[in-house]
Amino acid sequence: MTPAIDLLKKAKAEHQVHSYSHDPKAPSYGLEAAEKLGLDPARVFKTLLAASEKGELLVAVVPVAGSLDLKALAHAAGVKKADMADPQAAQRATGYLLGGISPLGQKKRLRTFIDESARRHATIYVSAGRRGLEVQLSAELLALHTQGQFAAIGRE
Repeated sequence: MTPAIDLLKKAKAEHQVHSYSHDPKAPSYGLEAAEKLGLDPARVFKTLLAASEKGELLVAVVPVAGSLDLKALAHAAGVKKADMADPQAAQRATGYLLGGISPLGQKKRLRTFIDESARRHATIYVSAGRRGLEVQLSAELLALHTQGQFAAIGRE
């Protein structure tokens, strides 16, 4: 198992784990997850890391079919500017490999922002901490276990 799944099990949080055969050549890991699991891409969320102008890492959870609005993330985080984080820094801080970064069970607790569209669904899917592994849970549960806050940070 992964730290994300361990965290949910330990908390006795309601969730389901879904796995699929990951293709390393897939152009988008998130869209691949939606396709292979037969899901609406609006319910599958990717975990991205951004860095503020002061170097603070921020976690952004947005739908796989869209993109992250860095200006909106900076505004939500109360910082001047946000850019995509260095991939090595993202991996070091979270303990996960790129393409399998989960918002849950990260090595370091980072401020987390979840696109508000997540609230429109009874459950959403996020990486369970490994490529080919997704966890299904409610957006509220995700916010609770990441100490995340909802904000309009996604773009279609």
